[in-house]
Amino acid sequence: MDMLTDKKIPVIAVVGPTASGKTVLAVSLAKALDGEVISADSMQIYRGMDIATAKPTVDEMQSVRHHLIDFLPPTEEYSVKRFCDDAFAAAKDIASRGKTVIVAGGTGLYVDALLGRLSFEEEPDHTEVRAELQARLREEGRDALVKELLDADPALADEIDLQNDRRVLRALEIWRLTGEKPSVRRGRAFENDTPFDPLYLGLFFRDRQLLYDRISKRVDLMLEAGLVEEARAFYRDSASSTAVAAIGYKELKPYFDGQLPLADAVENLKTATRHYAKRQLTWFGRNDTLVRLYADDPGAPPLSERAINAAREFLLKRRLADA
Repeated sequence: MDMLTDKKIPVIAVVGPTASGKTVLAVSLAKALDGEVISADSMQIYRGMDIATAKPTVDEMQSVRHHLIDFLPPTEEYSVKRFCDDAFAAAKDIASRGKTVIVAGGTGLYVDALLGRLSFEEEPDHTEVRAELQARLREEGRDALVKELLDADPALADEIDLQNDRRVLRALEIWRLTGEKPSVRRGRAFENDTPFDPLYLGLFFRDRQLLYDRISKRVDLMLEAGLVEEARAFYRDSASSTAVAAIGYKELKPYFDGQLPLADAVENLKTATRHYAKRQLTWFGRNDTLVRLYADDPGAPPLSERAINAAREFLLKRRLADA
């Protein structure tokens, strides 16, 4: 990705945990600031995966143009690097038309890889190592590989989804191939220059239980909307290793296989979603440039008003600096 000009592209990034209200806030910002939204969600890219990923509906988008949503079949693999290339092209297009670039999503790696210009270091061929690790995964199970990974690099406990086989295997590959802790490699990856000047707006809750209640309610609404039928159809078709990691599908698989009653599978889904939210809060909470917007601040102005005011102030300073 090359620099667009000597001036960096201002970006409003709306980040936070699942079920925190990122879509509503991003749309409010776009309407107030004449902007367009680039989705930074690793699962909303896939067609047909609508309910489980809480993909915004036409009504929820309120005529605001959204990029990188619903454009790939679930059978196709997708990567962080590919997202960065696609999102940079979209941001360049949005900025060239004089509109405000708004990045919204909960996939922290995607957001920071784009706005922090994550570098992609070349690595030795991993085919043999990956085949060995995949065989061990089948024979020994995920827990054995997670233990090996955390013994080598305990810092990864809060950095990656340890229930995601693909991410665990990838981290172990890096360790085996380079002898370098994956957490160290991830930290070094954000040391490059970036064509963007971002304002991070983070959604948080002072009372964590309020967020968990929202998650539980969202899962219940997903079930009413047909999540079980969507997940069953998903497993009837072949899917990529990227798509199959979606929360909302893999937790229902034991129910489809006759191993769990539906009620237990749903409870596992709610638990997995809460754990995912915790990881998101940890990831975004480390960003010391982030403006924290607490959804449950008593007596505070509406969340959208606070966000719009912060974004306008940021954009005004940018215009004055560029003048």
